[in-house]
Amino acid sequence: MPQSDQGVTKDRYMLIPRTAILLRRGEHYLLMKGAPTKRLWAGKYNGLGGHVERGEDICSAARRELMEETGLTADLWLCGTVIVDAGDVGVCLFMFCGENVQGEIQAGGEGTAEWLSRDAVFHLPVVEDLPILLEQIHGMKRGDPPFSARSYYDENDKLHVVFGE
Repeated sequence: MPQSDQGVTKDRYMLIPRTAILLRRGEHYLLMKGAPTKRLWAGKYNGLGGHVERGEDICSAARRELMEETGLTADLWLCGTVIVDAGDVGVCLFMFCGENVQGEIQAGGEGTAEWLSRDAVFHLPVVEDLPILLEQIHGMKRGDPPFSARSYYDENDKLHVVFGE
């Protein structure tokens, strides 16, 4: 279908594609502590990942982001999607799980990658939705159907993450 038939108009909700990667080794997850110079989540832990570039598929974007941020490779699979309501333009977050990590962690400008226990996530400064999403994927195995969710802030600035059925 040509671009003109796609139904894209300025009155429709637009989404920016991003990847989020949660690598695991048993009960431990590789998380990134944001560099103090980061505009968003400085000093807070988050998963790995970033923007999907124009012309890139989500799997290639996830592998690229993982390599750029850590120097690692891993077996990745799509475990879910989250639509993040960010106003007129939202984010479509493609969540990846990963195991069988290969390589040595290399430092990057985004922050410091660290293997942390699942329990540590509840006691460290983290991006607000990380514990919720980590709990959702913790018991998942490759081949499980991916989840879908949406996240938004209410009028009191309280985060809500709602999972589809």
